[in-house]
Amino acid sequence: MKQTKLNQFGFNELGISSVLLEVLNHLKFICPTPIQNQCIPVGLQGKDIIGIAQTGTGKTLAFGIPLIESLVIKPTRHQGLILLPTRELALQVNEVLEKIGRSFGLRTAVLIGGASAYRQIAALRRDPHIIVSTPGRLIDHLKQKRLSLERVQMVVLDEADRMFDIGFLPQVKEILHFIPHVHQTFLFSATMPRAIQDLSLQFMKNPQRIEVAPEGTPASEVEQEIFVIHKEGRTKLLDKLLVDHLGTILIFSRTKHGAKKLAKSVRDMGHSATEIHSNRSLFQRQAALSGFKTGKYRVLVATDIAARGIDVERISLVINYDLPDNPHDYIHRIGRTGRAGNSGKAVSFAGPQERGAVRQIERLIKKNIPVATLPSLPEFQIDPIEMKSDFNTRPRRSRPFHNRRQNFRRHSS
Repeated sequence: MKQTKLNQFGFNELGISSVLLEVLNHLKFICPTPIQNQCIPVGLQGKDIIGIAQTGTGKTLAFGIPLIESLVIKPTRHQGLILLPTRELALQVNEVLEKIGRSFGLRTAVLIGGASAYRQIAALRRDPHIIVSTPGRLIDHLKQKRLSLERVQMVVLDEADRMFDIGFLPQVKEILHFIPHVHQTFLFSATMPRAIQDLSLQFMKNPQRIEVAPEGTPASEVEQEIFVIHKEGRTKLLDKLLVDHLGTILIFSRTKHGAKKLAKSVRDMGHSATEIHSNRSLFQRQAALSGFKTGKYRVLVATDIAARGIDVERISLVINYDLPDNPHDYIHRIGRTGRAGNSGKAVSFAGPQERGAVRQIERLIKKNIPVATLPSLPEFQIDPIEMKSDFNTRPRRSRPFHNRRQNFRRHSS
């Protein structure tokens, strides 16, 4: 597996056709991001790519430009297939592709759950250049013999680690077996677990590894800190953070029931808030996300899976109300802020008994997360009798959570 090094050019140095350069310029895409800078030339050469990059780094154009160049601008009967873990992410990617390819007559078919099957069938009958789909829905259409993948020559697996985390690996493998042996594959992931490495060995041809940040590295522009606090005090601390921080705020909850309850609590505090989780219909999730983007809602509460399609500029703060079950999700969560070179901040809440979970995250990101000083109010304080802790007696913002020599005793949460 080859690995490329970073070079910095404009879009006009990447081998893109003049007609597509005109569109990019019209849409104010002037300077490529590092992942675009490295992936586009390799992709235009027809080579397989493994891209290690976080969310918010411009991956959609990194694979979208080679697909539009090869399948739309140049006459061909071949098709492209983009697989993604969630409905929201599929819609987001399709929106970007349509914006870039509209003037060239780009036809896409978005195949996702919760949407009209009739419209999806109609889109497939229009002979799309690119199919954008979640694995489960694509399998459904294949079983119903509504489409064939025999003409697919370019395949994109976006956010592959997340697809595998939520159990899509068998479906992805099944889909790849439907595709002709000779095809080009783009695989993008924030991390490279063993399952993805094995998949690349099985289905990719001498892929070129393009790494714009070391595996497991969170966005560099994100300031991180953690509050050590019991669950009973988190609502009041959240209220204070929402008052102190201006701009749009994204809050993560571990469960869909928690997200619904938390969104109601935020509204009761007097803030405009909505939520997205798997119990909401596709229409409700789209309406919530649209309202968050346009400013109708300042606060969005989300679960990990539902949040994967969130691409909102200038989210000022991400709050992990609950720590994620999977440490890799921490990287994806905080990657929603500090995007495209902008600065951002991520705050996490953790109980004293969650020391091990925080240490797992710190090992993954290879960085200590500073512990923030709690507000000097009684409801925020940790009982020094039950907890032999120096959190309150000697608070230090820069002191790493996992280096504190404390006796973390069992405490109710």
